[in-house]
Amino acid sequence: MKICYIVGAGEFGDGLPRPLGTDMVIACDGGYDHCRARGIKVDLVVGDFDSISCQPKQGQVVRLKPEKDETDMGWAVMEGWRRGYREFVFYGGTGGRFSHTIANIALLTDIAEMGGHGLLVGRGCWMRVIHNEEIRFKEEERGYLSVFCLGDRAEGVYEEGLKYGLEDALLTKGNPLGVSNEFLGLDSRVSVREGSLLLVWEKKEDA
Repeated sequence: MKICYIVGAGEFGDGLPRPLGTDMVIACDGGYDHCRARGIKVDLVVGDFDSISCQPKQGQVVRLKPEKDETDMGWAVMEGWRRGYREFVFYGGTGGRFSHTIANIALLTDIAEMGGHGLLVGRGCWMRVIHNEEIRFKEEERGYLSVFCLGDRAEGVYEEGLKYGLEDALLTKGNPLGVSNEFLGLDSRVSVREGSLLLVWEKKEDA
């Protein structure tokens, strides 16, 4: 399954994008500096270039107006979707301005509700939104997993193989019932029958 990697100007998270032949890397403005410093080949560079240290020397360049209705990373998602990508992985989308992190969570929600999948990779913290579906984790996962309702309610929520289980639960936006669960070294899963959930998994400090 081909992946669209989107690299922003925020804090660079765990690991590196490892694109294969059909994958695509889009650098958003100062995200190009992250790619250049790490030797990541870029296919497309977008932005108004207000946070970049040098002009791009690789990839197709699309210059956006500073005054626009979407963020640079939002534009990149739409472009990736237009090109047929349904799997998105974001780097450099956290750790900067908190408002931009919230905007990127909104992008995860849009992607999930359109039938795609997005993963926001931070430093010691990863985020994903699921919509009317399930996600499975292998026994190697460690740390904390928090589950939050996006929207008024999420129905038929299951959490299995974790320290605290849920069965056919109702989550609402005002009740953070799913915060700070833990992996137990077992195969586990989270699912929702109707609604959207934000999943946040974090490393333990001693992990």
